[in-house]
This record gives sequence, C-alpha cells and structure tokens, in this order.
Amino acid sequence: MIREGISARDVKHLQERLGIPQSVLLESLRMSTATLNRKVSKQENLSPEDSERVLGVSKLVGQVTEIVRQSGDAQDFDAASWLAAWLQQSVPALGGARPLDFIDTLEGQAMVSQLLARMQSGAYS
Repeated sequence: MIREGISARDVKHLQERLGIPQSVLLESLRMSTATLNRKVSKQENLSPEDSERVLGVSKLVGQVTEIVRQSGDAQDFDAASWLAAWLQQSVPALGGARPLDFIDTLEGQAMVSQLLARMQSGAYS
C-alpha cells in the first residue's frame, strides 16, 4: 500500500478526523497544500514517502484508541481529538517541544509513539 501510495483524499480525511487545521498538519508532515489539492482533484495517490508519514499519524490515533480501550471505559472517548490536542502542546519529555514537531519523520513518529507508551505505563518523564 505504501509503495503504491495512499489516496491523497486520505490526508483530508485524517485532517478532518484530527480537527487540526490543514495548513498545520501539512506543514508538520512536510507536504505542500497545493500539491495535495492537485492530487486530490486528479484522484492521485501520494508518494511512498508521504504515504508512510500519513499512515504513521493514523497509527498514532490507533495507538491512543488501544491505550484507552485497555485502560477502561473507552466509550465516548475521541482518540483523534485527544491526540490532536496533545500533539500541539509543549511536552517536557521532548524538551518543551511539541510532538507535532516530530511527526515529519518515521524516527520522530516512533519517538512520539514511545512517549505515548510510556505515558500508559506511568513511566512518563
């Protein structure tokens, strides 16, 4: 799926689900608004690199959903909205940076994922 590229429209769906302004999300993913809009209008797929970053953010939403499910009552919890708010906050464990500033690379996404896992285990620092 990544090699063939995901639909550019999937970025729009992710942005709507997160509720983050499109410009903020695209800047964080190092994607051009004009390129995305062109690809959406032509029903084209993203490059493998862009697809990988977008899917990585989707995986973070899934991770938060699973953390809440394992922790108790997940009913009425909106993982995407919670993640969107958290991504935009200054986090001490990241030296005061926002997690959103790290989602442009796979390594950065892995670091954000590990931070979420540490939060679940209580080892958050």
